[in-house]
Amino acid sequence: MWPGSPCSTRPARGSAREQGIIGAVTNDADAGYGPAWSASRARVPESQLREWLDFALAVCDTADATARAHFRRDLDLERKPDRSFVTVADRAIEHELRSRIHDRWPDHGLVGEEYGEAAGRSATRWYIDPIDGTHNFIRGVPLFGTLLGVEHDGEMQVGVISAPAMRERWFASRGGGAWNDGPDGRRPIRVSRVAAIDDAQLVYGSHRDNVASGLMPGFDALIDASWRDRGFGDFWGYALVAEGAAEAMMETGMHTWDLAGPQVVIEEAGGRVTDVNGVRRIDAESFVGSNGLLHEEILRRLRAPG
Repeated sequence: MWPGSPCSTRPARGSAREQGIIGAVTNDADAGYGPAWSASRARVPESQLREWLDFALAVCDTADATARAHFRRDLDLERKPDRSFVTVADRAIEHELRSRIHDRWPDHGLVGEEYGEAAGRSATRWYIDPIDGTHNFIRGVPLFGTLLGVEHDGEMQVGVISAPAMRERWFASRGGGAWNDGPDGRRPIRVSRVAAIDDAQLVYGSHRDNVASGLMPGFDALIDASWRDRGFGDFWGYALVAEGAAEAMMETGMHTWDLAGPQVVIEEAGGRVTDVNGVRRIDAESFVGSNGLLHEEILRRLRAPG
């Protein structure tokens, strides 16, 4: 069944201060983020969005099965030119996804981590990260997943994050809300309403990489000012922001396939996604995904000299 409009199913707990909603504002299309604004980014009819999302979820079933079959087994590893590892599972998953997408839509473009870009004849393009968190996968850590994003006319339309070892998925389409599908069933998700840095939980991919990049000179000071921080990197940080468990995810050194799917999920959940300079794009060297309420303050603090 196609999910309906998003709404929060979580009961309110504690005082307004504990919930972090003091000073919060209502997101709407005029705010430049929020569910209504995200819905306005739809570039195709709802029926087409539904078709793309249903297909993406179906092919992720295949990707999940392949990843689980190789997880915590002896793996053949290779190093890529950037010295990151790739496994037979990465390549098998991407090859299968590219094949199935082209069988269904031969004119669609493809951008994938392992097999690069294949230009299409239409305005639609798919972004594929077969195993986001390959190094976790290699070491037997269950925090890895397949990321899919569908772009039309330069605007991301559908996003899926599928985590087979956790048996959870996060997915969204423009105007269709953001959703989690896990052991307890399907539920709508929303970003948090925490509106103060000292109440915020901040997550990131690599502290060392963020600092060494030079793109976030105020990173350490921001972390020090927050309530709590954790290095929940890769797809997991995006998912935590989308479902309201963290207020912001900060990362550097990504690629388009890392951000394409998560961008839609976070924005449909009511959040905001930009680079550290506030530019909304998926091909930047930095990434900040937040609940929207704290976005401008986080960017200001990240750019501040250390």
